[in-house]
Amino acid sequence: MPKKQQSTTTPEAVVPEVDAPRVATSEATTPETASAGATGAAVTAPEAPSAAPEPTVPSDEVLAQIAEGTHTGPHSVLGQHPAGLPDADAVVIRALRPLAREVVAVLDSGARVELAHIGHGVWQGVSVAGFQDYVLETTYEDDITWTADDPYRYLPTVGDIDLHLFGEGRHERLWEMLGSHHRTMSGVARETWGTAFAVWAPHARAVRVIGDFNNWNGVLHAMRRMDVHGIWELFVPDLAPYSAYKFEILTAAGEWIEKADPMARHTETPPATASVVTESSYRWGDSGWMSARAAQNPNDQPISVYEMHLGSWRQGLGYRDAADQLIDYLHETGYTHVEFLPLAEHPYEPSWGYQVTGYYAPTSRFGHPDDLKYLIDRLHQARIGVYMDWVPGHFPKDAWALANFDGQPLYEHSDPRLGEHQDWGTLIFNFGDSQVRNFLVANALYWLDEFHVDGLRVDAVASMLYLDYSRKDGEWLPNRYGGRENLEAISFLQETTATAYKLHPGVMMMAEESTSWGGVTHPTSNGGLGFGLKWNMGWMNDSLRYIANDPLWRNYHQNELTFSFLYSFSENFILPISHDEVVHGKGSLIGKMPGDPWQQLANVRAYLAFQWAHPGKQLLFMGQEFGQRSEWSQERSLDWWILDQPAHRGLLSFVAQLNRVYRENPSFWQQDSSSAGFSWIDGSDAANSVLAFLRWDRDGNPVAALFNFSGRPVGDYRIGLPFAGTWEELLNSDAAEFGGSGVGNYGSVVAENEPSHGHPASVVLTLPPLGALYLRPKRRK
Repeated sequence: MPKKQQSTTTPEAVVPEVDAPRVATSEATTPETASAGATGAAVTAPEAPSAAPEPTVPSDEVLAQIAEGTHTGPHSVLGQHPAGLPDADAVVIRALRPLAREVVAVLDSGARVELAHIGHGVWQGVSVAGFQDYVLETTYEDDITWTADDPYRYLPTVGDIDLHLFGEGRHERLWEMLGSHHRTMSGVARETWGTAFAVWAPHARAVRVIGDFNNWNGVLHAMRRMDVHGIWELFVPDLAPYSAYKFEILTAAGEWIEKADPMARHTETPPATASVVTESSYRWGDSGWMSARAAQNPNDQPISVYEMHLGSWRQGLGYRDAADQLIDYLHETGYTHVEFLPLAEHPYEPSWGYQVTGYYAPTSRFGHPDDLKYLIDRLHQARIGVYMDWVPGHFPKDAWALANFDGQPLYEHSDPRLGEHQDWGTLIFNFGDSQVRNFLVANALYWLDEFHVDGLRVDAVASMLYLDYSRKDGEWLPNRYGGRENLEAISFLQETTATAYKLHPGVMMMAEESTSWGGVTHPTSNGGLGFGLKWNMGWMNDSLRYIANDPLWRNYHQNELTFSFLYSFSENFILPISHDEVVHGKGSLIGKMPGDPWQQLANVRAYLAFQWAHPGKQLLFMGQEFGQRSEWSQERSLDWWILDQPAHRGLLSFVAQLNRVYRENPSFWQQDSSSAGFSWIDGSDAANSVLAFLRWDRDGNPVAALFNFSGRPVGDYRIGLPFAGTWEELLNSDAAEFGGSGVGNYGSVVAENEPSHGHPASVVLTLPPLGALYLRPKRRK
């Protein structure tokens, strides 16, 4: 890194407080002048003359705008420009230095150009040495001298191609254009390290950068407006990473407001709300994982997901601290993937991350963004995939964040019938605005690209799809065809999934969609939303309702267990028992089960075996894998102490075995999206609360999944099978090692050529109480 130049930290005595100004209109505020900048080539300069010719002085109105920070193109006035004098090398240098006694531009050649005060704190001088790099030496009363580079001598940090792409709403790497970036900028003959700031604020009359580097006073750091779309830009030389900052915006109503950067990639730790300049030095080590991921279709791979809230899994762990412990635990339990509840920055901890204010910033509660990269990298190297919840459906109303960002609705729709969730107290993105869509689509790509996330679970998709979602008559507006579908949101979701799969093959886009919307996982080319998986909320509701019944009465509810098989292949499904099912008075999974503690644990084992064998992928929220009895709370760690009880340790061992059997048998997952991967043995034996079916891989290898949800063993029970011969027991949920009663078939059964249940062979066996069996034809060695 080049040697740093002099510090730009502004002495408090240097910058006065500035009241909200009134802005006059002048030719200097046109877009053409706003985007103008100094140009020139390196020149070997002689000593500056003592008496320089006088160039034109800007009007008093323009000088007042510069002083008040309301000029939309301060670079067109400040900095260095051709002087317009007979001497072609004559350059005028102007600087804003309120309360200064003397201002001198010190050229790289060593020459000193004295500047004279021309009004409103603006100083001006002329050099006949041509364009050069320089710093400003400012002396105040009491002989305080401050030397700093001049932000207004640099060309724009945002290029024409960037502006065009954003104007079209198609900038797929928007985080590299907007926000804050520590980088080098070329001057006339040398490069300077500093920080480039850029923000979208089309309704703003002016924008300034404030931060700990200028005592939160933006008088000397007014930004220039680049184009009609409202991009504002400023390069602050010598400003190093980890400075805190915000944008100070003059609204159309004449009010100065302070806003965090919507594109910030790092933030202060809540409850502090400022954005933080950052840079990444992380070097990834997961190239093998990423290459293999790109070559696979995740839909025909094993996916069993451990959903977790990082802050309450084991409280006190940061991103780096969690790596070893989480990897060891996921290896012990056998999950293929972990899914984090939202990790984007959010001010309110009890929102669990679903009220996002910093869409591009990993929450600082657990460390630096590079620390999150470390965690994900380590998980990948341990052959564990990483999903993350993503929340484009709504955002909170915090005054310092996205709401009314530039003084009026910008990210949200201006009509509350389209732009506000009354139930949640949050705002809805304006999905029909090209730049808002660009902000969101690029955000999805940001997590996939910069953090190597393997997939995004999109929260609350149903709330986005329907204009009348949770609204009464008269509280919503129909679409242009008179319907209730949110056409702009549909188009946005299609654009997001299609772009994600195009740029990152092998990732998984998942939808939490709770209605019967058709085509959630169908290709966008066929009018679908393009997701890879849809949360099967119907299966969840039906199966939980069934399992909550006393076994004596389950025979009356068999259809609740079998109905999901009628639509299992209408979409690509994942079966979730998520955080939503163990909060808000719903209790824990084991708490939903009837009976005494032994029966509750047996029910959990049988239920999870049913979930893992059912067509679709699986997701289970943390703590349920060992039978936590208390309801989950983000305010405390999981009840790890309960694992000291053998019965709960047995449940954890069962889940580990369940995941191992699942991973090692492609019959469970290779054809999840095809009816060829499933066939019935018998779903109609309600009298015994028995259910039996087959899962198939592409090579025609079956696994039989048998379930007895009654509270008694069912002996001498004939089950049809596709092949005669020995079938080995892959899993028995009632095994003593898992805390069961040990009822079973001694590890294997022999099927004979006697047809039953529409199959050419059958076997007579014993089904354990509240139990599940997995059987597989014995493989020849």
